[in-house]
Amino acid sequence: MTTATLAPRRAAAPATGLGATASQSLAMAWRGLVKVSRTPEQYADVLIQPILFTLMFGYLFGGAVAGSVKGYLPQLLPGILVMTLITASTVTGVQLREDMDKGVFDRFRSLPIARVAPLAGGLLADAVRYVIATVLTMVMGVIMGWRPHAVGAVASGLLVIFCAWAMSWIFAFFGVSARSASAVQGVSFLVLFPLTFLSNSFVPVDTLPGWLQGFVKVNPMSHLVTAVRELTAGGTGGADVAWALLGAVVVIAVFAPLAVRGYMRKV
Repeated sequence: MTTATLAPRRAAAPATGLGATASQSLAMAWRGLVKVSRTPEQYADVLIQPILFTLMFGYLFGGAVAGSVKGYLPQLLPGILVMTLITASTVTGVQLREDMDKGVFDRFRSLPIARVAPLAGGLLADAVRYVIATVLTMVMGVIMGWRPHAVGAVASGLLVIFCAWAMSWIFAFFGVSARSASAVQGVSFLVLFPLTFLSNSFVPVDTLPGWLQGFVKVNPMSHLVTAVRELTAGGTGGADVAWALLGAVVVIAVFAPLAVRGYMRKV
């Protein structure tokens, strides 16, 4: 047997170019969806949480805040939608850290694909989760009596999905920086809980203590919730829509390069 026969076959050089990277990222996104389909409990946060939170908050606080559940829904549903999608974005960092800890990305490194494709594919797959959560939240609201502006509902859904996808870059950065998946989850919820609950999501701002109103008014989540309320109520948005979009773009501009740089160092 010759030396040439015994020599290991070299991996093919990865296809280069934007088109090849996009194709490989889509393949990795499909891999993520197939993975979750085999463990559907990973979709619990986007399948169960919207229904549970809408029912729980609606019937617990509807009478106290707005006099009735139906009267409370125009205020509640935008808050539930924003909270559900933003908290769902934390899964990006947790799953990224788990894959890195299990050596999955070490195997990807041996494949003839762009190094950034697994990261981009994971973020694309998560966008599907955001769509599912958005649809379920709005359908649950309609069942309970919420009647949003049709075009505004679509626009608000796209806005929140984009903002959640932007937030996922923050948690992707946490995923490549933290030491464990549990650390990513702990830090993520430590950041999100004050932002989501200390906002105008569930109660009118003027009912809060004066010292808290100042924080709520500058809270980015409050701007996003207000934007969704305006869109779903009348189909048009004001300054809060612009602030929400600007905030999402700034987050992507800052954290996407940080996440990619940290990821490339790890893999």
